[in-house]
Amino acid sequence: MFTFTVSDVSAVIERGRIDAAANGGFRNPYYGLRPGEGEKPGLWLVGDEGVYFLSNGRLAEGQRPLVVYAQECDPKTNPDCWHYKRQHFGGDDGIEFLDAAEPDGLMAAAPNATHLRIVMDDAALSLTLIRR
Repeated sequence: MFTFTVSDVSAVIERGRIDAAANGGFRNPYYGLRPGEGEKPGLWLVGDEGVYFLSNGRLAEGQRPLVVYAQECDPKTNPDCWHYKRQHFGGDDGIEFLDAAEPDGLMAAAPNATHLRIVMDDAALSLTLIRR
C-alpha cells in the first residue's frame, strides 16, 4: 500500500499540464514504442529507489519533473524503504501510467478526502481516497 496526499497528487498532475503547455505536449507513457498513443495528462507511479509519482509533461533541456514520494516509501524518511518497496511493489524497478482522469475524478467526487491510497497486487492496481 502506498499513500500520497491529495494535494501532492494534484500538484504532480498540474505540473505535468504546465510542462506540457510550455514544452509541446505530454511524454509518451510507452517509452516511444507506440508514438502518438497515450500522450495525455497523467502521472507515473514509479518503483525504484522508493516509490513515487512523477509528472508526465514534456520537459525543456535540463528541466526535472516533479516527484513526490509515497509516505511509506521515501528513502529520505524511511530506512526500510527498499524492503517496503520490494514487498508492495515488487523486487524489480517498474512504472505504471495513470491517466489523470482517474485520480481527478475520484478527488472531485470526494472533496473531503485527504489522501490517495494505492494497493497493488500481481494483477491489479486500485485507487482509494481516504480522510485522515
